[in-house]
Amino acid sequence: MTQEIHGTVADGFENVREEFAACVAGERPDYEGQLCAYVHGRKVVDLWAGTDADALYGVFSSTKGAAALVVALLVQDGTLELDRKVTYYWPEFAAEGKGALTLRELLAHRAGVVGTDSGFTLAELADDRQLAERLADQRPFWRPGTAFGYHALVSGALSNEVVRRATGRTLQEVYQERIRAPYGLDFFLGLPAPQEPRFRTTQPMDPTPEEQALLDAAPTGPHTLASIAFNRHAAEPTDLASLPNMPLVRAKGPASVGGVASARGLAGMYAAAISEVGEQAPLLKPDTVAEFGQFHSVGYDLVARAHKSFGLGFQTTADTWHPFLGAGAIGHSGASGSQAFADPWSGLAYGYTRRRFAFPGGAAPENGRLARAVHRAALAR
Repeated sequence: MTQEIHGTVADGFENVREEFAACVAGERPDYEGQLCAYVHGRKVVDLWAGTDADALYGVFSSTKGAAALVVALLVQDGTLELDRKVTYYWPEFAAEGKGALTLRELLAHRAGVVGTDSGFTLAELADDRQLAERLADQRPFWRPGTAFGYHALVSGALSNEVVRRATGRTLQEVYQERIRAPYGLDFFLGLPAPQEPRFRTTQPMDPTPEEQALLDAAPTGPHTLASIAFNRHAAEPTDLASLPNMPLVRAKGPASVGGVASARGLAGMYAAAISEVGEQAPLLKPDTVAEFGQFHSVGYDLVARAHKSFGLGFQTTADTWHPFLGAGAIGHSGASGSQAFADPWSGLAYGYTRRRFAFPGGAAPENGRLARAVHRAALAR
């Protein structure tokens, strides 16, 4: 049975609806997902299937985009300086040879502290302050600044501690006050109790036999960098897919993986970042977007064991996922399949969420088709 497609598209975006329907038709009968896009601050796509328009999902590492936007705002304000040493804000971080690392390098996944030797408890993973305390004492797994690797579960905590030391406010508090509340975004770093009924639990990956064979063939040693980065070596190994289903994680909203959002919330945040929305000016100036979208780490990612690229906090989306986007596009994907980005050249802001964890993790494959369809329609306007 094919899922019914709900929602609206603006004139000229009818092909996006058709592409979304085609993607949904290839999914399981219980598919739930949402797609939203803005062009130059105007909503042009608002579609969903298998759920209601107001459902919220765990968006995993798409959360990192919100964290990066907070840091970008504070750099733009002059509160933070990218080329200052992290220890200027956070002296304790100097332990074990990390004293020379700059904030710029920290944001570009070059710190080398992707985890700790013994791993984290669930309570620590949910609390950025506790993570920061553990990471400050950790010896890095490579010499800081000389290489890069995805700080999957901890990059937000590292940024959060710098923000807290510089402002006296947590990253989540700054996000709420300057980004989420002014725009009424359905993208929460710390889900309020009254919003809990809207949350839809993440469903586990359901791989085909062929997909499972590929997963089984991947290196799984307990002390690889990937295992350490995803806390699989801890006394209680982390089941990544279950993190947003845990009330403690949703309530605290850790800035690496704890965000809860709709596609509207994801796209709305990126629209606000680069475009005038309503009567409000863009959050970021063009020079700030260009700085944070500039390539800072490109090449072999020591954690992912593959070619990756990062700007400052953001993935460089045109290189990482969608080569048809303009150079300097900023965004971030999430392990369950969520994807969100802003393309300053076309004025496009994109958000996608889904309930079931996608194979193989990261931006779900359908994002390629959907983002291309939206981008083509945006350029044709």
